Parts: sequence; C-alpha cells; structure tokens
Amino acid sequence: MVRSGGGRVFIGSFTAAGGPGLVIAEAAAQGGALTLVAAVNDVPDPSYLALSPDGGMLYAVSETAEGAVAAYRVDGGRTELAGPSVPVDGSGPTHLSLYAGHVLTANYGCGSVTAVALRPDGTLAAKPSGRLQHTGSGPHDRRQRGPHAHQVQPDPSGRWAVSVDLGTDSVRVCTLEAGAPALHRECALRPGSGPRHLAFHPDGEHAYVVNELTPTVTVCRWDASAGSLKPLTEVPLLPGAPVGDAYPSGIVVAPDGRFVWTATRGEDVLSVLAVEGDGLRLLGTVPCGGHWPRALAAHDGFLYVANERSGDVCWFAVDEATGVPRYDGSVQVAAASCVVFG
Repeated sequence: MVRSGGGRVFIGSFTAAGGPGLVIAEAAAQGGALTLVAAVNDVPDPSYLALSPDGGMLYAVSETAEGAVAAYRVDGGRTELAGPSVPVDGSGPTHLSLYAGHVLTANYGCGSVTAVALRPDGTLAAKPSGRLQHTGSGPHDRRQRGPHAHQVQPDPSGRWAVSVDLGTDSVRVCTLEAGAPALHRECALRPGSGPRHLAFHPDGEHAYVVNELTPTVTVCRWDASAGSLKPLTEVPLLPGAPVGDAYPSGIVVAPDGRFVWTATRGEDVLSVLAVEGDGLRLLGTVPCGGHWPRALAAHDGFLYVANERSGDVCWFAVDEATGVPRYDGSVQVAAASCVVFG
C-alpha cells in the first residue's frame, strides 16, 4: 500500500568524519522518500537531535571532548542557530531530550547527565542548571572501566527521566530538584550487557533496553507510579552467533506496539521482534541497506536508518502484517548519525 505522510526531517552527522553537520530534508507526501534540502554547519558533530513539541525549536548535542548543546530556531523553510552553544560540563554528549522545561544531555565520555534550562522563547540558558555524575563500572575491561551515560529521556508519564549507562550496566531514574538532575533509583541490568538505549512501549508499562556489548534486548516492566524498572527477560537480536563485530545501536517500538525494531552495527542488520505479553520473539533480520547503522526512526509506516560509515540514510516500507521492513531507497549523508521527524 502507499502511505501518506511527508514533512520536515532533520539528520545529524559527525563533522569530524566528513559529515555536513545538521541536514534538513523533506519527506515525500506519498511514500517515504527523502529529498535533501539544506545543511547547516554551525556546530561540530551534531550527532543527536531533539525537536520541541511545537516544532519551532530543534536542539543538538555537540559530541566533542568539550561537550555542548545548541538550539536552532525552525521557521518555515529556515533553520538557524538561536544563540551560542552552551557547554554541558561533560565530555562526549551522545543524546539529549526535553524534560520539565530543560534540555537533558547524556554525556558518554564522563558518564553524567546535564540539565540546561529553557527560556520562555525556547532558547537555552547561558549555563547548565545542574549535573548528575554517574558512578560505577562493569566487567568488560575496555568498555566498562567507568560510567558511560548513553541516553536520557522522559518516561511516558512525564514524571521521570531515565538515563541508560553502558559502563555501569544500569538505568537510573531521575527527577529535577532546583534544576539539577537528582537520582531517584538505580535499576541494575545483567553485568556485562552494556545497555545503550531504551524505548517505551505505548502501554506505558513495558520498556525495552538494547544492549551494545551483547546483541540482546532486555524486556522490562516499568512502574510509573513508583519510578521503577524491573528486568523480566533478555532476548537475542541475531538468529545465531555473530561472525564478527556485533554492536546493537538503535531501537524503536511500532506506534501500535506490535513490533520492536533494532539495528546492529558490524552485522549491519535490522532485527524484527514481535511483542508477546511480557516478552519478545525474534522474527528475523534484514540487511540495513548500508554499513554501521547508528540510529533508527519510525514514521508513517516506514523505518529510517542512519548508516554512519556508508554515509547514507535508508528507508524501508514496513509490512503491516509481519513487521518486516523492505528496502525502498536512500540518500547520501556522510557520517549520518540520527534522523528526527518534524
């Protein structure tokens, strides 16, 4: 079937690896094809992006050793930097989200979460309002010598923020106290799993954590009233043992909650999992259309993949009955790192 959709699309990239910076694209009104419109190279390594609810502001991390966050004003066909970048007092921010009137960044290099307040017009305060330093380590000698916060996002209720830490094999549930991220509870996952990203099910009662150091996804029960995450089971993302590198990255849940999709770098595949009560069942894998898939996005019946090392964004039409993605096309974006729809 032909899906209708269209709209503005924002693509992040690594400028240090030859990427064009922030790329603006348009999605076709019929079908999922992308057309590149412009690029804005104001901020180094804008690897992850987040759009405001009204679509008027776009926020980007600057994934550098110094670490910063930037705000862009989106006005019709123009996307322009809205003020100077703000240092996040943390190295290598890899993810950001909006929560309780603040931008939160997950700082991978130092293992922390930073909060930067938003002004009434959506621009950023001049400096962070607070920072939460993670502590701990894991059994992987090279990758888990200390904390590495990889993602932070609000839960579906909007009451909590959850941060996923690859280095400590845990998910932290936080709130804000006087503008500073404050720890409510730390939820342990299997040692050595290396959790990277978390996606909530539409029911608001389940969460799925994709693990980078082992190609698996951990199914969890989420209790918004208590702010607690309970691991239930761990499911493989590949039908057999990997033949080489296998580092899972992105994870998205279908809007109707029937399927979960993940990407695995090295193996360069997308995994399709069926949601079955408190568990998941691997249905199979398909090629990702490029090399080193870093992030996924689902939009209007299509799945979009940012392939970092092959430098492209591919889109796949998703079979409504089976959840299996079918490759449909691509555009070239060097060192592509994420895709966000307006």
